[in-house]
Amino acid sequence: MVALAVAALCEYLFGRVLICTCGYVKLWHGEIWSSENSQHLTDWYTLSHIIHGFALYYLGRFTTRKHLFWAFMLALAVETSWEIVENSSFIIERYRQTTMSLDYVGDSIVNSSSDILAMVFGFGLAAALPFRVTLLLAIVMELLAAYVIRDNLILNILMLIYPFESIRRWQMGG
Repeated sequence: MVALAVAALCEYLFGRVLICTCGYVKLWHGEIWSSENSQHLTDWYTLSHIIHGFALYYLGRFTTRKHLFWAFMLALAVETSWEIVENSSFIIERYRQTTMSLDYVGDSIVNSSSDILAMVFGFGLAAALPFRVTLLLAIVMELLAAYVIRDNLILNILMLIYPFESIRRWQMGG
């Protein structure tokens, strides 16, 4: 709860809206070419946050010498920090310049909180499932997102760090 409150407060101070400016909150919003993208509880990018949970589980278990509590605390701190950074003006502008998200305005506070909870869900799945199953789930989610929305976690990271015009054109439907 503290992590959600810290992220929400920071994002509020950044000027992020609590809920979609449309005036309501939906459980799922699947249209990425919409001003409501990243404004509701879940969307196609929720898959990326679940995968964050997978990766942070294994990173945390490795770095904390397999202490599950400290691995979870590390994962929660990293994900919460990312949500705060992701919703900063700098990263929002970077998304607009280098990715297909030309009209991205940042997450609503509700969406950002849901993203953190999606990471927690992914962390829990990784803790409960064998590594091979977790890896298979991550691959399936990445392929599904790439097929449906022409974006996923790997492409998102790549385009933020080192954008390729050919990938951007493909993402835009060209």
